[in-house]
Amino acid sequence: MDQIKENPKSILEQWVNQFSDELYSWAFFKTSSKEVAEDLVQDTFMAAFHKIDTFQGKSHPKTWLFSILNNKVIDYYRLSARTTRKNFSLTENSGNELSDGLFNTHGCWKSNDINAAWDQDQELLDNPEFNSIMENCMEELPQKWKLAVTSKYLSDKKTETICQELEITTSNYWQIVHRSKLLLKKCLELKWV
Repeated sequence: MDQIKENPKSILEQWVNQFSDELYSWAFFKTSSKEVAEDLVQDTFMAAFHKIDTFQGKSHPKTWLFSILNNKVIDYYRLSARTTRKNFSLTENSGNELSDGLFNTHGCWKSNDINAAWDQDQELLDNPEFNSIMENCMEELPQKWKLAVTSKYLSDKKTETICQELEITTSNYWQIVHRSKLLLKKCLELKWV
């Protein structure tokens, strides 16, 4: 601790060398954008530099930096949601129309071809071409929807946590997840089959 107070620049320089790659990997995983991930890591180290006097050494520096980074990621998505709310609602409405188009007035599937042949392939996730198409389909989802799906299925976050991060209700969350799955399925049927 004394070493940090005596020479914070040197300590932070060591942390940059030690933890940059791991922080970048996590930020890229959370945002799917090289540029955004780089910016978030830079912001993390800037915040750490300005708040280094608050680091008490009760946790590992890597843990402290990851906690700063996670807050930066949350802030990024909150800001992104505020600045592009109109775009989200347009895209979400388009998604609503598409998902509504999959069902008849009784709530049943309109067509039997919804269960495409690819759903029987047990090794799809080992197929690089399929993974590439899946990534493209994920990119087509509205940002908030994409974050909800990745948080649920890739990060195994709890529903309450995701709802807090996205500032949405639980019912809105489940609606987003359901519609996202429908859109992903439709996208995969169009691009994969």
